[in-house]
Amino acid sequence: MITRIEVESKDKGKVAVPAKLLLDTIKTFGDEPLTFNLNKQTYMIEVSSLRGKFKVAAMNGEEFPKIPVVEKANFVDLPSTVVSEAIERTLFATASDDLRAVMNGVFCEMSPEGITFVATDAHRLVRYKRKDARSQSNVTFIMAKKPLNLLKSSLPQNDSKVHIEYNEANAFFTFADSKLICRLIEGKYPNYEAVIPKEAPNELIVNRALLLSSLRRVSIFSSKTTHQVRLKIEGSQLTINAEDIDFNNEASEVLSCNYAGADMEIAFNSRFLIELINNMPSEDVLIRLSLPNRAGLFVPASQGSDSQEDLLMLLMPVMIS
Repeated sequence: MITRIEVESKDKGKVAVPAKLLLDTIKTFGDEPLTFNLNKQTYMIEVSSLRGKFKVAAMNGEEFPKIPVVEKANFVDLPSTVVSEAIERTLFATASDDLRAVMNGVFCEMSPEGITFVATDAHRLVRYKRKDARSQSNVTFIMAKKPLNLLKSSLPQNDSKVHIEYNEANAFFTFADSKLICRLIEGKYPNYEAVIPKEAPNELIVNRALLLSSLRRVSIFSSKTTHQVRLKIEGSQLTINAEDIDFNNEASEVLSCNYAGADMEIAFNSRFLIELINNMPSEDVLIRLSLPNRAGLFVPASQGSDSQEDLLMLLMPVMIS
């Protein structure tokens, strides 16, 4: 991460500072000026405030790791809000798998038709598309979780442009007075399109806030091993049920819904389901189902065909026990 700030100084210099020690000190100050004096022979920094002085042992700035240079890079300019939203909607679904490193990041696909961000951990999948953001060529890469978290917290919350350059090894994000450079994850991302059901004839629309609060209550009574909750749909009635046989605990709630399809019962891991519903941006959730052993599709109910945003979430069911 590279960032610039305005200072008052007559001198020039380069120094590497212990980040945690300096940060822990600076964040205790209020809005007051600080003066930094560097001894270029000993690389000792003296930080002066209105009430005291602090000395920090630094290092020669020339020994700091060299910054990667952009070579043979493609580029795309995206609004800051689009990048932030794409990260927000997908990051939670990434895996933490040492054996399959590609699934620990977010798959980014840029094309003249639009952009696509995908994350999956084999139990759930999130695909986020934008039609209003395009690249000049077809390029794909996989971004790691840690730099994406850093990028999300650093992006300006406005429509300013984020300039993204990328090659086979690195991605470069330039925005405002900052630049983030990160190494990409090497490898081939799984064919995520193959796991998305082509047909899911049973469609359920339910209020997101009501569903989320019911799931949080009922899941407290689920098995601490399986975290299973069952959804039973009959007509316009959705019954959410969970039980823990080991401790003889059980809970059930009923919600009204709009449902078109055959009556069915399906079970999900409550932790995954709650996190998925919590990251849904709409007031109502549209759930598409086919069979109790096939993945359920979750999309915003208000997402129209003319929308520039296309969000789809998938969750694999668990065997009803």
